[in-house]
Amino acid sequence: MTTERNPWIALWALCLGFFMILLDMTIVAVANPAIMTALHTDVNSVVWVTSAYLLAYAAPLLITGRLGDRFGPRNVYLVGLSIFTLASLWCGLSGSVDMLIGARAVQGLGAALMTPQTMAVITRIFPPERRGAAMGAWGAVAGVASLVGPILGGVLVDGLGWEWIFFVNVPVGILAFVLALRFVPELETHGHQFDIPGVVLSALGMFLLVFGIQEGSSYDWSARIWLMIGAGVAILGVFVVYQSRNRREPLLPLGLFRDRNFSLSNVAISAMGATVTALMLPSFFYLQAVRELSPTKSALVFAPMAVITGVLAPFVGRLVDRVHPRYIPTVGFALFAIALVWLSRLMTVDTPIWQIMLPAVLMGLGSACIWAPLAATATHTLPMEQAGAGAGVYNTTRQIGSVLGSAGVGALITARMAAHGLDGGLSEGGSSQGLPDFLRVPFSAALSESMLLPAAVVVIGLIAVLFFTANKPVDATPPAAASIRSTPR
Repeated sequence: MTTERNPWIALWALCLGFFMILLDMTIVAVANPAIMTALHTDVNSVVWVTSAYLLAYAAPLLITGRLGDRFGPRNVYLVGLSIFTLASLWCGLSGSVDMLIGARAVQGLGAALMTPQTMAVITRIFPPERRGAAMGAWGAVAGVASLVGPILGGVLVDGLGWEWIFFVNVPVGILAFVLALRFVPELETHGHQFDIPGVVLSALGMFLLVFGIQEGSSYDWSARIWLMIGAGVAILGVFVVYQSRNRREPLLPLGLFRDRNFSLSNVAISAMGATVTALMLPSFFYLQAVRELSPTKSALVFAPMAVITGVLAPFVGRLVDRVHPRYIPTVGFALFAIALVWLSRLMTVDTPIWQIMLPAVLMGLGSACIWAPLAATATHTLPMEQAGAGAGVYNTTRQIGSVLGSAGVGALITARMAAHGLDGGLSEGGSSQGLPDFLRVPFSAALSESMLLPAAVVVIGLIAVLFFTANKPVDATPPAAASIRSTPR
């Protein structure tokens, strides 16, 4: 006997865990100054709290997508959710920045196990003509998380302390586990061989590249740093060559990139990932350190972006299936680029806060036109047996962008601070509330100049989507979508 299940129920069950991952990223952004003060550390170490998470998130994504194909996306999702929830408890109990960075790395591993499974399930249970609407719902979750994360983070930091931004994940994680176990179907698995040399090469190359970029200013961009960055790039090059010659089952299935839209979607989502992480750090340091807003009030400044994204994303998702894939994301990237340049110009010591919220409105419009359309375009022609691999590649490129965006903006902020005579002046918690008046102008200038990095990166995404081609027709119904069946418990 079989039981039919509504694919939308399965999607929303998975989205709760996906929501938690995004919630955690945005919660930490608003809590950075408080963590910096409480753990007596500096800007660079606080950046590592985010980068360790993102790096551990990005490095295994190629193989975790394959794990979903091999052992079932639901099973791998549940393992990742368990790791993520337990690591969140560890983060909240951390008494030093080093311990927090380590716990965040484990948390990132859990997130890496979870994320590809959400896209793989959408690809496998929704037919192509309904996938845009499903991705629209997925994008709406991202918008709501970006709203709830900073606001909830601000309330928790102001009321209970920074530790509670991690403790809040524990009950959410337990609920997400129960819902996924009950409503997400067991899908057909596909045998895979695992490319261990590929995993080692990709992880080592990424670590050397990110560590070199982020720590460069700490070592005055010495020859050792440049050798590390060069080695990272070289190892990643060896990884790509090795993947092209692997005749068995490469970790990175380069054949997927023969699809032009899939390739360009990966470039665009990488640019968007870098943009989002790169804009958060200078924004919240500006609002809290320069403008002396509380974490809650600083989060509310960006509430329009999240509200607009969350409201519009489902409607945009429905349009994705009806128009040329180029149109909507082109508008989105253009609006986001304009908003970031505008925000950079407004980041002075005396700009009225309501004016800062105007670029946030524009970013909300742009964001709604980016997330769902890119995901739908990337997965439109993925064969079912490679759904996990394709989702893993797509999420890997997004996270690689996020890692490089975090590392890059951290290095740029440090460099611009030094250029304005602030090197060392904001260490050991000195950038929290109560920044001396004589530091406000140079610090805000350094942060404003740093905001031009995400503004430049988002243009790369704009260029990529301009070259999208019309979607090719695909066989309408994937095997799992006709009726999601599983044996009843």
